[in-house]
Amino acid sequence: MTELLNLEPELEAFEPWQLTAFSAALTERMFPNFALFARLVEFGDAAKLRQILDGVWDSLSGQGAKMNFEVQLDAVEANMPDIDVFDMYGALPALDAVVALNATLNCLLEKDRAEAATIGQLSRECVATFLEVTEGDDQLSDEELVKLINTHELMQAEDAFRDEVLERLRGQKHATPDFIQALRELAGNEGVSNIGISDDD
Repeated sequence: MTELLNLEPELEAFEPWQLTAFSAALTERMFPNFALFARLVEFGDAAKLRQILDGVWDSLSGQGAKMNFEVQLDAVEANMPDIDVFDMYGALPALDAVVALNATLNCLLEKDRAEAATIGQLSRECVATFLEVTEGDDQLSDEELVKLINTHELMQAEDAFRDEVLERLRGQKHATPDFIQALRELAGNEGVSNIGISDDD
């Protein structure tokens, strides 16, 4: 229920590290959706995925132990909840977070702009689906639902966050540890995800 983002032109001039940093930031903001789901239904290994995402940040800042990200792809895929098995809404944003982490690793390994653009779209659709499930009703026309979603504070926060990440990255030539740490803190959003939940809920 959202318009397609055309992020590829935005990412055209980005260096490989900037593409990975953009991807990691959006994945970081989605991560609590998986962590909370994993804890509530006792699924998967959230600690392992947290370790992998931390490894991406460490790789960007040039700190921490080196991680073999190709090997980690299998671990990420093993943690994708099957939405046919988990017949509940919470599996959807959880799956989005893991798909985003998978795409982040592919972005890091392949330096693929399309993977980064996909994460931007995925994150926005994650918010849109949440709003459709929690605030939409049968009385709304398609146009009214789209308006509700696009004007909702969660969607406005999503768009503002993405724009802020793009802006910071555009203005930064090199991945300094301080810059990466600040971006990571922005994305961490004090543990609150793109749909407004935290693993403490």
